[in-house]
Amino acid sequence: MDLMQKHAHLLERQQKMLQAGLDEVVVCIDRILSPTHAIINGRETVLAGTNNYMGITFAESCIEAGKRALDDFGTGTTGSRVANGTYAMHRELEEELAKFLNRRSVIVFTTGYQANLGMIAGLAGANDTVYLDADSHASIYDGCAVSGAQLVRFRHNDPDNLAKRLARANDEGEGGRLVILEGIYSMYGDRPPLKEFIDVKREYGYTLLLDEAHSFGVLGENGRGVAEEAGLEDEVDFIVGTFSKSIGSIGGFGASDHPLFDLIRYATRAYMFTASPSPSTIATSTAAVRELAQHPEFRDRLRYNSKRLHEGFKDLGLKMCCDVVSPVVAVHVEDEASTVAMWNALLQEGVYVNLALPPGTPNNSCLLRCSVSAAHSDADIDKIIELFGNVVAHRETRAAE
Repeated sequence: MDLMQKHAHLLERQQKMLQAGLDEVVVCIDRILSPTHAIINGRETVLAGTNNYMGITFAESCIEAGKRALDDFGTGTTGSRVANGTYAMHRELEEELAKFLNRRSVIVFTTGYQANLGMIAGLAGANDTVYLDADSHASIYDGCAVSGAQLVRFRHNDPDNLAKRLARANDEGEGGRLVILEGIYSMYGDRPPLKEFIDVKREYGYTLLLDEAHSFGVLGENGRGVAEEAGLEDEVDFIVGTFSKSIGSIGGFGASDHPLFDLIRYATRAYMFTASPSPSTIATSTAAVRELAQHPEFRDRLRYNSKRLHEGFKDLGLKMCCDVVSPVVAVHVEDEASTVAMWNALLQEGVYVNLALPPGTPNNSCLLRCSVSAAHSDADIDKIIELFGNVVAHRETRAAE
């Protein structure tokens, strides 16, 4: 049997996408002009789907730090953290993040995906149970699979449903219990009712891992995430996050106040058996964390831009995925063909957004997903709203003909 034959349906889907225009998976950005503008297919395009929340990718301090690291330490570490891959700068970044997060200890991973794999597999094992929000990111599901723990899903953002599943497990008996939530859910942009989940934690007892990938740097007075925003940081046992959003780099981290937390380094394969992040990546990430600490106005601008885009879309009559304003602004579209057509039309008009289709979306929904940046100007936000309006008006005109 041809092992690739099982993917034939993906070829059919790709061909349909190409008939409608471009293949979203292989859209090539010819040149980056700024955190919010690029050349795509020969034309200047507003970037509204990059997760570059703080717009920090061109910060002078970050770029200079990366250049110095290349000069001083070379291009790569060529080893894992437990072999030859731990440099003083890796420890410096962990200390900087621990200070920013107000946590006892931080472990840096090579990617955000590996941070979830490593943290989940390091915390839960074959005798344990992981309780997972049904809308969790793919990396969280994969971390659960690697851990070997029993997996129990509960309804999205539903503390009562979690409580029912925990109560049922109490009668059956089990090992440790790990509950995983996200600070901002990446597709719809909603966030959990954290206080209600903590009430369930106090009643039934479980360990809480909070993935702050899309909320780190964004929420809370100091940018520590949804737990800080809710005033419940002391109730969160472990945090996981990524560098590819607000930090504008690549990598991930786990953080905790647990006195045995550093043992994760010796217990998880995603940390032990991959090369450590390159010196330039670590240097730019460290500089970015310092930028976030020194410039709270970035968060103010991000909130302003997010509200402006959200309200602009509502005024257009678009079907919003979430009523709560966040940097993730997603729009429901009725079916896959219409979503692909609108995505192509937007790109041709000069704005790049994310095309989000099943099976990577909640409830098999079809979405046009925007991610707002603090670096977007008023003119950028206005253009995104205008072009969405143009595309919607064009569709309505064609439907009436």
